[in-house]
Amino acid sequence: MIKGVISDMDGVILDSEKLYVRFWCEAGQACGFPMERRHALGIRSMARSYAIEKLQGWFGSSFDYDTVRNKRVELMNAYVARCGIEAKPGAEELLVYLKENGCRVALATASAILVAERYLAQVGLLRYFDVVASAKNVAHGKPAPDIYLYAADRLALSPAECLALEDSPNGARSACAAGCKTVFVPDLDEPPADIRPLLYDVADGLTDVIRILHT
Repeated sequence: MIKGVISDMDGVILDSEKLYVRFWCEAGQACGFPMERRHALGIRSMARSYAIEKLQGWFGSSFDYDTVRNKRVELMNAYVARCGIEAKPGAEELLVYLKENGCRVALATASAILVAERYLAQVGLLRYFDVVASAKNVAHGKPAPDIYLYAADRLALSPAECLALEDSPNGARSACAAGCKTVFVPDLDEPPADIRPLLYDVADGLTDVIRILHT
C-alpha cells in the first residue's frame, strides 16, 4: 500500500528543468566550453562529483565545474528575478489530492533546501510538503539512493511504501535503487529504454499520478 509520495522538484513540480538546461549551456559557452542541450540533459539531478566526471569526460580535465556552475547560477537567478518561476501543470491538483487523502509528501531535490523552499513558496506549493530533503542532507546525491532513503525515513515510511516521481534517468535510478515504486513523469524527454524496466509506471502528466495511485 502506498502511504507516501516523494517527488523530485525541477521538471516534476516546477517547470524549471528547461531553465537549468538553457543556462548550463549559456554558462558553459560563456566559459569557453561548447555545451549543448544533450550535455545539460545528461547531468540532470546528478550530484556534483558525478557531474564533474561526466563533464570532464566530454570536455577534458580543464572543465572547471565550479566556475561554470557559478555562472549558471548567476544567469538563472537573474532570469528568475525578472520572470519568476512556474509550477508544472497539475502540480497543485495532485498535491491537494494527496493531502486530502492522508498521503505523506516529501521533496527529494538536488537543489539546496533554501532554494527549493523559496521556489516552492513563490508558486504557493511549499505548504503541501511534510518534508523537504536536499542532496546536501546526504553523503551521496543522485543517482545514488541516499536522498530517497533519507526522505522515506523522514516520513517514517519504508521506501516500498512510497511512490517516487522523477523526470530524469539519474533521478529514476536513485529512486529505484532505494526501493521506491518509481513513476517517470516525462518533462524534456521520455524515459530511456534501459530505465523503463525499472519503473512502476510512466505518467501522462501529474494528474495521471492519481490514476496510478489507484492501480
